[in-house]
Amino acid sequence: MVDSLQKPGFEEIRPGIKVPAKETLLTPRFYTTDFDEMARMDISVNEDELQAILEEFRADYNRHHFVRDAEFEQSWEHIDGETRQLFVEFLERSCTAEFSGFLLYKELGRRLKGKSPVLAECFNLMSRDEARHAGFLNKAMSDFNLSLDLGFLTKSRKYTFFKPKFIFYATYLSEKIGYWRYINIYRHLEKHPEDRIYPIFRFFENWCQDENRHGDFFDAIMQAQPQTLNDWKARLWCRFFLLSVFATMYLNDIQRQDFYAAIGLDAREYDKDVIEKTNDTAGRVFPVMLDVNKPEFYQRLEICVKNNEKLRAIANSNTPKFLQIFQKLPYYVSNGWQAVKLYFIKPIDATAIQGSIK
Repeated sequence: MVDSLQKPGFEEIRPGIKVPAKETLLTPRFYTTDFDEMARMDISVNEDELQAILEEFRADYNRHHFVRDAEFEQSWEHIDGETRQLFVEFLERSCTAEFSGFLLYKELGRRLKGKSPVLAECFNLMSRDEARHAGFLNKAMSDFNLSLDLGFLTKSRKYTFFKPKFIFYATYLSEKIGYWRYINIYRHLEKHPEDRIYPIFRFFENWCQDENRHGDFFDAIMQAQPQTLNDWKARLWCRFFLLSVFATMYLNDIQRQDFYAAIGLDAREYDKDVIEKTNDTAGRVFPVMLDVNKPEFYQRLEICVKNNEKLRAIANSNTPKFLQIFQKLPYYVSNGWQAVKLYFIKPIDATAIQGSIK
């Protein structure tokens, strides 16, 4: 029998299959790219490093890791109400992001086969990892009597086209920020096991190493394509992607701060730590870093947080939809202005730091 608390506020395509979350600027995106341009890339200047990374992928260190154990075999009805809803949303967002990576990497592996064998095999093996992650998360959702129809998701989602260099920036940051998100949660719960409300968190230590290796792969590709890192356009684009990734995570997580509170974390402090560490990591590759320690950085993000709260309140009101457009407009304009001001905070020259380390 399904308890009334088990599916709070969720629409279903059919019994047990959740309607995917509505696509917004803050939801995980599905990507496609110029596969022919990717196939024409010359990776010879860094092929040894890429070959070494390929050997790590082949070793498949986590091939026996994603196996559910006895701790999963219990009722999870004690996780109820808003905590349950937020936890299901966390699992869904994570599953969607991992599945997005699987689709992109699988298609790249298929399209590059016979044209760029090293890259093709790397992408195929990364798609293997992402499929495991997505499957593990989707199975976790089923413990709450819901799951995603990943075939339906494949067909129903819009795909965003990015040129290869933008795919490199976006996926590198996605994988590295994923590493820091998973490892920070794991380390916190290792110290505070009383906050580990569900066994999936025990898997995060090994899991995040997949993210780290994937990030290293995109690092190596960018090093093989120096033009993606060493001109004025690269500096501008790296700033854009750093800001986009950090702002999206911050706004999403603050909106769901009760979920983090349920596992003993302060969402703001958690995000600030993840942003700082990801920014430092990216600074070993990108020519610039964001000045995230400048007070203005988070002050402007907090204005966006408040704007989004007002936007949600308007959307949930009884005001007619056509009037809501006018009510929302000032907050959209404010968010856009904050994004512009954030972008023009003077960045840190990471190349100078890289040079001093060398």
